[in-house]
Amino acid sequence: MKLDVLVRGGLLVDGTGAPPRTADVGVAGGRLAVLSARSDAEARETLDAAGLAVAPGFIDVHTHSDGIALLGGDRELVRAPVLAGVTAEICGNCGSGLFPALPERVPERRAEASVGFGGDVGFWEDFAGFAAAHAAVPRANHLASLVGHGTLRAGVLGPVDRPATPAELATMCSLLDRSLTQGAAGLSTGLIYTPGTYADTDEVVALARVAARHGKPYVTHLRDEMSRVEEALEEAVEIARRSGAALHVSHHKTAGKYAWGRTERTLPRLAGLRAEGLDVTCDVYPYTAASTHLSAMLPPWASDGGTAGLVARLADPGQRDRMRAAIAEGVPGWENTVGNGGWDRIAIARAPRHPHTEGRTVAELAAAQGRDPFDVAADLLLAERGEVMIISHSMVEDDVRRVLAAPYAMIGSDGVPKPGGRPHPRWAGTFPRVLGRYTRDLGLLDLATAVRKMTGLAAERFGLAGRGVVVDGAHADLVVFDPATVCDGATFAEPLLPPQGVHTVVVAGRIVVRQGEETAARPGTVLTP
Repeated sequence: MKLDVLVRGGLLVDGTGAPPRTADVGVAGGRLAVLSARSDAEARETLDAAGLAVAPGFIDVHTHSDGIALLGGDRELVRAPVLAGVTAEICGNCGSGLFPALPERVPERRAEASVGFGGDVGFWEDFAGFAAAHAAVPRANHLASLVGHGTLRAGVLGPVDRPATPAELATMCSLLDRSLTQGAAGLSTGLIYTPGTYADTDEVVALARVAARHGKPYVTHLRDEMSRVEEALEEAVEIARRSGAALHVSHHKTAGKYAWGRTERTLPRLAGLRAEGLDVTCDVYPYTAASTHLSAMLPPWASDGGTAGLVARLADPGQRDRMRAAIAEGVPGWENTVGNGGWDRIAIARAPRHPHTEGRTVAELAAAQGRDPFDVAADLLLAERGEVMIISHSMVEDDVRRVLAAPYAMIGSDGVPKPGGRPHPRWAGTFPRVLGRYTRDLGLLDLATAVRKMTGLAAERFGLAGRGVVVDGAHADLVVFDPATVCDGATFAEPLLPPQGVHTVVVAGRIVVRQGEETAARPGTVLTP
């Protein structure tokens, strides 16, 4: 049979962790065939990969790309991960997504989602509706989604600070069960974010039991990644043990000056749990800065009632004083990012109506205006009606390297693609940065291990059968890159610059990137485990 594509003479790094070897790789009917080097196979298109590495397409296990393709118009944002070799994105992370909800709550959730995802992206009752919307939008790479607990909670209770009643929790479990049955990849929580933070451990255990029945993981942004990170990790372990669900810790970090260095304790704890038989993994991005909503810098009660409640409180001087005091003094059970770092570490990444603030820290803006930093932040949130993104320079390099090197850690960008602003460079740079800086330049990882963290390990965790490896019969998702030159181009000043050294990307057997340039092919689909 004549092949559709033949990748000839490359160094095959197959995603299993096995030593690289020279081989030809064929593509036919959307599937792969591994051939001997210098095979006599014929193809409609032959790519010379001599001196290059051939790997499975990269799987970004942690994104917030739920809505960007549905907005349309911003090809630079949509294509950034594809140019970096990402052939599949997993969204619905940190408890946030675009489904599910009771039918009567869909309109209000859609309005709230427009703040969280940068425009009117829509909202759906279940995973099937979300998947159908994405299937109708041509895309270059694949997409899978978790069910976000915070979104699920708001879709039943609304964005309110109170416990769920037994009937409400039963409804949440039912909606979760339906979306998981339809093909969602697992359950995620963001226990520092409202309204997820309003839930107690028992609520999350009940939902994680539903995920466990489906054989799908519990994926968590811990309740605290700063001074109480070890306590928060133990809560996650308790949820996994009581529910029976596999545990995956999102973007594991020990952030803020009171937690620097604590990976020396959290990583041995995770390794010990694995040795005891607990199914636990994590992901990590290769940067010392995080990115999130500016509203997450405020105490959780400030967002009771959603964006409308937040805006009303920001307009009330007395409520502002309460927020200011909460940041200064702390609130039990709350990850206080500013209190653990300072306004000088919080830079504005996106403020659509105030672009002059982007790229500057809150402390810098306050100094220029001769004002208190909290008031500057509060005024900006009020003027933007809550739609402000930040970059928080909260970690140290030693901790990042330790997590990257952990054998159970895979790679996720935690990219938050929204039109405009200066997004974190991790959306465009994560995977080439791991291959260039941390693998080739620093020698923290060998090539086979680095590729496995981006491919086979990720596919195993999220049940993406036939992906993440280059073996006979696997799905034809590939990336061809130059190990000697691959590196990230994206910076905090120019966050969407494409990488160097990524030559060709194949998705579902079709070439979507050729010689570093995007083609017109749009073979991406919605994946289900």
